[in-house]
Amino acid sequence: MGLTAKSVVIAGGGLAGCEAAWQLAERGVPVILYEMRPTHQTPAHKTDKLAELVCSNSLKSNAPASASWLLKEELRRAGSLLLRAADANAVPGGTALVVDRERFATTVTDSIERHPLIELRREEFWEIPEQEALQRGVCALIATGPLTSDVLAARLQVLTGSENLYFYDAISPIVDAETLNMGRIFRASRYGKGGEDYLNCPLTENEYQAFYDALMSAETVQARAFEDRHYFQACLPIEEVARRGVDTLRFGPMKPVGLVDPRTGRQPYAVVQLRAENLRHSSYNLVGFQNHLKFPEQARILRMIPGLEKAEFLRFGQIHRNTYINAPRLLAPDLSLRSAPEVFVAGQLSGVEGYVECIATGLLAGLAMARRRAEGAFSPPPRTTALGSLVHYITRTEPRRYQPANFTFDLLPPIEGLPRPLARDRRARRAQQCERALADLDHWLENVGSSVSVVRSQSPADH
Repeated sequence: MGLTAKSVVIAGGGLAGCEAAWQLAERGVPVILYEMRPTHQTPAHKTDKLAELVCSNSLKSNAPASASWLLKEELRRAGSLLLRAADANAVPGGTALVVDRERFATTVTDSIERHPLIELRREEFWEIPEQEALQRGVCALIATGPLTSDVLAARLQVLTGSENLYFYDAISPIVDAETLNMGRIFRASRYGKGGEDYLNCPLTENEYQAFYDALMSAETVQARAFEDRHYFQACLPIEEVARRGVDTLRFGPMKPVGLVDPRTGRQPYAVVQLRAENLRHSSYNLVGFQNHLKFPEQARILRMIPGLEKAEFLRFGQIHRNTYINAPRLLAPDLSLRSAPEVFVAGQLSGVEGYVECIATGLLAGLAMARRRAEGAFSPPPRTTALGSLVHYITRTEPRRYQPANFTFDLLPPIEGLPRPLARDRRARRAQQCERALADLDHWLENVGSSVSVVRSQSPADH
């Protein structure tokens, strides 16, 4: 199968690339899928299989009414190949969807290789199609992940602007606002500049010393072979800052200068500042608290901070090698580049974190490109759905503060007009959001199904 005016070229045989290829082919669109392994191996991968899981083999919680469950359930209803493969190759893992990684990858690989409309090319994708080819109707999806090659990254820089492509990821933890102990927190900005935009968690000298000692003895994440631990100075993890001296944090992210605790009338010994993640102020990130600690260690140590004793973490801090674009500045709601509408971006390169989130963007990009091939406009799922809120975040959040994200309930709009008892019950409220999301998704899928024909092929995942 050669490159025709109706072809879609996909770079990357990972989770997003495979899902997009399947969605396109199922709708009668020919696909050329590039995967450079095994011709060119990466430090992260061990096999030549498509959709290889390089880290954990968990696709997170399957507990009903959890955020991760909702995203997976929407993908199941949308006909995701990879969710079907995951369910078919699940192994015991409590409430999590844990898979046999080898069988999962084999199932996806077999499905892709057997599809008559997918041509798998085992070679490196070097160049985004030239403008002439794009003008002839060739679509391209770039889903090469966090280890995108230098050559392709350079091409993306030319296409999008070098300032919009990042190679290093420093993520601060995010906490649920409802779980904060506001009795120990005060609102203020340093020197009174900016009003009361920040929440401040003040520490005494003894509290600071206990926090510092715990941080110094904490267990960190083992560096992987492909990760560079030569951190940028602007992205230093807090444990690295702390190793430079007991007071270093007090002159860095925990500096109390310009802040007065209204309860004491004095400047605290140290302060942790929290910044709102959204206009609803339903979640806050710990400013400057990117770190490389294991997640249980983060929960234990960060809960030593006054006001965070019972904090629920919507996202833990991370620092790792990650190539991604400034999606809200560059991507349209259908995940195509505003500057080059025939070029789409999905997976971690678009700025999402997590296996399931990568699958989600691959599915949406596949549906959008299929709709483009049918010469129709693509409308993403409603904002009230997990899929819709995820694409809304990566294409419409504030570009200057954009960071890769997992799907959390915080991305969903609240349900207005709930009775007071229900509005105060977080579990019940989230159950209501899930019910609304699935109903709205089903309605959206009916419209998508009527506008884009589906040619359901049987895949090995169905057996």
